[in-house]
Amino acid sequence: MNSKSNALKFVLKLAVCLVLVAWILNVIFAGEAELQVKDWARLSFGEQVRESWTIGPTGLWKTISGVDIGWLLASLVFMGATIFIGVVRWRLVLAVQGLQLSFGRAAGISLVAHFFNSFLLGSTGGDLLKAYYAAAETNHKKAEAVTTVIVDRLLGLFAMLLFVSLMALANWAVVMSQQRFMAVMLVVLGMLFASGLVVVLSFWAGPTGARLKFEALLAKLPKGDVLVRCIEACHAFGEKPGFLPRVLGWSMLLSMACVLQIVALGFGLGLPMGEHFRVLLLIVPAIICISALPITPSGIGVRENLYVWLLGATAIGIEAKTALSLSLLAFAGSLMWSLIGGAVYLAFRSRHSLD
Repeated sequence: MNSKSNALKFVLKLAVCLVLVAWILNVIFAGEAELQVKDWARLSFGEQVRESWTIGPTGLWKTISGVDIGWLLASLVFMGATIFIGVVRWRLVLAVQGLQLSFGRAAGISLVAHFFNSFLLGSTGGDLLKAYYAAAETNHKKAEAVTTVIVDRLLGLFAMLLFVSLMALANWAVVMSQQRFMAVMLVVLGMLFASGLVVVLSFWAGPTGARLKFEALLAKLPKGDVLVRCIEACHAFGEKPGFLPRVLGWSMLLSMACVLQIVALGFGLGLPMGEHFRVLLLIVPAIICISALPITPSGIGVRENLYVWLLGATAIGIEAKTALSLSLLAFAGSLMWSLIGGAVYLAFRSRHSLD
């Protein structure tokens, strides 16, 4: 029953993904075709769709393929930086649980996880693999390894949401003048409150009677002892002086690297990104956070629509085709690093290092 439910959820997410992708592509392609076809308004709906999907892809590809190679390579460097900054943060989380991994081993595991997250269309598969390999490398402390992956994800999201909130204050006039920015901030603040509450309860909630009863109930379930150990392991993070500020600091740096990746791609497409840098500090991390919601596999469709919607605001005014090109190029950069993770996985398998 559970497997059927999971399959149904995935199918629904995939359907939403396809609708969102088809929608944004059709809007952009129709806009491109309308500029080139005479008497556009006289065409039937079917003829407009046919002309849109005949002319539109060529225009989109022309924009994407016109990116400057130097700036494209720079964006790949910044994308790589986000992965390796994430490795530094994860090692801080691992250390609290007494799990020691060298930077090279942690980087290898993270790249492999990134590969599976990308090509399994979701974060669960890669994260499970990350936890499994971390446990295998650290005396099979499964509960602690799983906890580090969950906490790393949680703190990464919380820190980026906090970054977006701070950037909203720096762009207060822009946020208040654009309804779309206000709508995004409502979502971000809701996510910030929810993730912050989870952090507080996980790290600092005392041994109340209700919690002890809950843990006793969990212990009776299959693998319940592992779940209880995960809950207990979370309290170590709240007891470690200086842990949270250091993790948040690295996470803020990661958020900046995400923005710089988009800025580099924008320069590569000939956009005046320097003029919009302060607003981009708000928009790019906000898109990443909202795309992390379990709406579509890997946020595909949600991310592309948000880039077009937010970068097309009057505060920036980037045309839809170019905004979509930015999103697709950034996603392609992520896939490039995923392929490196795939190569690392094959190398590890051949040496039996992670099996």
